[in-house]
Amino acid sequence: MSSVQCVLGIESTAHTFGCGIVSSDRKILSNIKSEYTPKTGGIHPREAGQHHTAEAPKAIMESLKGAGLKISDISAVAFSAGPGLGPCLRTGATAARILSLISAKPLVPVNHCIAHIEIGRMVTGEEDPLVVYVSGGNTIVSAYSGGRYRIFGETLDIALGNCLDTFARSVGLGHPGVPKLEALADEGKEFVPLPYVVKGQDMSYSGLLTTAIRKSKICDLRDLSLSLLEVAYGMLAEVAERALAHTEKPSLLLTGGVARSVRLQRILKSVCSEHSARFYVVPPELAGDNGAMIAWTGLLALERGVEVPIEKSLVRPRWRLDEVEIPWR
Repeated sequence: MSSVQCVLGIESTAHTFGCGIVSSDRKILSNIKSEYTPKTGGIHPREAGQHHTAEAPKAIMESLKGAGLKISDISAVAFSAGPGLGPCLRTGATAARILSLISAKPLVPVNHCIAHIEIGRMVTGEEDPLVVYVSGGNTIVSAYSGGRYRIFGETLDIALGNCLDTFARSVGLGHPGVPKLEALADEGKEFVPLPYVVKGQDMSYSGLLTTAIRKSKICDLRDLSLSLLEVAYGMLAEVAERALAHTEKPSLLLTGGVARSVRLQRILKSVCSEHSARFYVVPPELAGDNGAMIAWTGLLALERGVEVPIEKSLVRPRWRLDEVEIPWR
């Protein structure tokens, strides 16, 4: 197995600290994660960072043990350098720097959004899809062109996942909110008018959220959940359909934490059928934030000579995916 490289990846952009190990023959050897869940409200960056600091040693050791490897067996250490919450990113980067120093192996910075795309491409085997990336922190429609992933639509304010989770918390459904909203929506019967805001190829969810919260005091929650999901997913589907028609990509890949939504999958699959495009969705265990996606993307980058000296391994909380050169494609 000496010709096979193994990269350890650390994910720490938001609520999840993950450590995964992936080999160059496309095998996920381990994928350990620990999720910070706030008692009330949304993610508190400082508390999430403290959670990651406490959980990092255990996650790293379990990941190495699960893969049957020692740190000396690793070819490189990859880490999520951004985008994300500063305290969380810095915790993961610190752990990665220590592992890089201990093992004397290269340190590889990875863009979190690119990692969601690349793990989807790896597990589906789809080479050149239009990508719909939907999570708590990001809502992006993207496709590869001219050395980078280009953005063909994105949220102008809050992400789709953030919109749905915030609404779920406001009506007492707790975390995770999307599955509970979808269960309620299945019982909904009446459509409640809500703001549908698509500007060019971009979406805005803040007004939708504000109106839905206000109407939750007077409307049946089942009807409101149905309406909220139909409007939120419909906006995304409209943008994705235009991007699919414009780029003429042969397929669509749904990735990110909200990719687990069966309702969203059904809507986007319908869009694909209208354009004779193949539909793919990342497996549930790889949809949310995880270390394996960082490891795999780090491996792709390592094979093209991408690495960073420790003194320059700064995190980038606002690192856009269309700023990243993609030398492996």
